Amino acid sequence: MRGRCFLHIAQLIINASSGAKEHRMPKKGLYANIHAKRKRIAAGSGEKMRKVGSKGAPTAKAFKKSAKTAKKK
Repeated sequence: MRGRCFLHIAQLIINASSGAKEHRMPKKGLYANIHAKRKRIAAGSGEKMRKVGSKGAPTAKAFKKSAKTAKKK
């Protein structure tokens, strides 16, 4: 057990010194977030969708950008 712990610490030090970045999962897209929120609302979370033009609501520019990267079915 002690040897595995030491190896783990050594690997962390090597990664930190070499500047290796962690592999992160890509963020979900705009449409995935909207669908997730609609699902939570349907389940009775008490949340509400933001009105068009309100602070924090997706802009027309955000929708155009997400349409470019949308997966084709």
